[in-house]
Amino acid sequence: MHNSDNEYRLEMTGISKSFGVVSVLENVNLRVKPGEIHALLGENGAGKSTLVKILSGVHQKDSGKVILDGEEISPKNTHDGQVLGISVVYQELSLVNDLSVAENIYLHKLGASKFWMNWKQITKDAQELIDSLGFDIDASATVRNLSIVQKQVVEIAKALSEDTKVLVLDEPTTVFDPTDTKKLFDNLFKLRDKGISIIYISHHLDEIFKIADSVTVLRDGVDTGSMAVKDTNTDGVIRLMIGRELKDLYPTRDVKIGDVPVFEVKNLTAKDTLVHDVSFSVRPGEVLGIAGLGGSGRTETAKLIFGAHKKKSGTLILNGKEIKTNSPVCAVGHQIGFVSEDRKEDGVFLPLSIRRNISVTNFAGISGKLGFINVDDEYKNVLGLIEKLNIKTPSSEVDVKNLSGGNQQKVALAKWLSIDSKVIFIDEPTRGVDVGAKIEIYNLINEVAKKGVGVVVISSDMPEIMGIADRILVMHEGTFYGELTKEEFSEENILRYSIGEKLKQVV
Repeated sequence: MHNSDNEYRLEMTGISKSFGVVSVLENVNLRVKPGEIHALLGENGAGKSTLVKILSGVHQKDSGKVILDGEEISPKNTHDGQVLGISVVYQELSLVNDLSVAENIYLHKLGASKFWMNWKQITKDAQELIDSLGFDIDASATVRNLSIVQKQVVEIAKALSEDTKVLVLDEPTTVFDPTDTKKLFDNLFKLRDKGISIIYISHHLDEIFKIADSVTVLRDGVDTGSMAVKDTNTDGVIRLMIGRELKDLYPTRDVKIGDVPVFEVKNLTAKDTLVHDVSFSVRPGEVLGIAGLGGSGRTETAKLIFGAHKKKSGTLILNGKEIKTNSPVCAVGHQIGFVSEDRKEDGVFLPLSIRRNISVTNFAGISGKLGFINVDDEYKNVLGLIEKLNIKTPSSEVDVKNLSGGNQQKVALAKWLSIDSKVIFIDEPTRGVDVGAKIEIYNLINEVAKKGVGVVVISSDMPEIMGIADRILVMHEGTFYGELTKEEFSEENILRYSIGEKLKQVV
């Protein structure tokens, strides 16, 4: 840290904010020093995102003060915030898919020239910035063609392309594998050493104790404590977050797994994505984990099976019969569900209500013989799932865009849990979800498995996938490189298969 304890780069004091009759923040304080990584923690709906949006100019506070470098500020929009040196990388990506990487990074500068743009120089500058972060991304590539990990890196590069005093990162590593996470941390340490103030939001508490200098915790719109990280521990932070002790994170699994596979994939190869000769099976009641580094083909495999990507060859077998999934509609017709890792792009309809999002996959189940929706059945189903997943909302009619990221994730899950799936693929099930809500989702996965559904979970979080899976398949360069039984689970074994190494033989 570069300054004394009484000197702050940023001071947010007495911040309150309500939306209608709903109070979101009440007298919240946040103080961040220059050259400090300050963790901002709390459950979904605790008010973290609202506080950040007030800082950046998306929302205006009802009361309180925001002081930057000793001067009170009141940004009216995100442009004001950027001019003041406040850069935010949100959990939900905000890139323009049809522009190049370079155009997205320097979008705020496009049009600044009265005559013409030096596209060659812009692309060169963007490439140098990405290279300095240690990631292999072509600055001239169209963003639409990037993986979600690459898009996240572009968002970070975009934030760093400006004259940043305060950098806010909201769940930056949720789709990163351990290698990418380490690269990000190394970059954050460099920025800290340059005097940049970093506000780091994450539900991965182990990250906080690796990189943060101090921490502020929010619960139900109130700050419950700020302290140096060295003066607390995981249990202490969790108590401040949820107001109680947290017992076992991964619920005990007591599910009878069938003997005959409910779903089989044989020699699956894609036309134009990184998937080749993939074969596996999942049994009724089994939770099958798929691990691997970013770009290994995990998500592409799921999308290929779901019909979102075109396959070159391969066979899909459901309950002993060969099926075709040439489109997502075909997959849903065969009772195959898919929860995407990118909820904003593929997981939910942001402008629609929670009710409509949940019901969209289940019109057949809530409609009568003449095709009209039975409103009573619909509300019973929707309200039941809202309660079961503990979706924080005053009503089922609230638009999904107004929910926190974690509650949006729950809606994405609820959409597929409203139908009787035979097999369901869940890609990054707890991305952006707080520690309390994770247990709810893990319990729900167990409930689904108990019904005899084959559950396939793709996760970059190694403790998570070891905690919930019965068996783990590890991908490397587009195909399955190794399989681990429960007795073989370890981060070392997963990483060895992920990078294409064989396991050490125990003598």
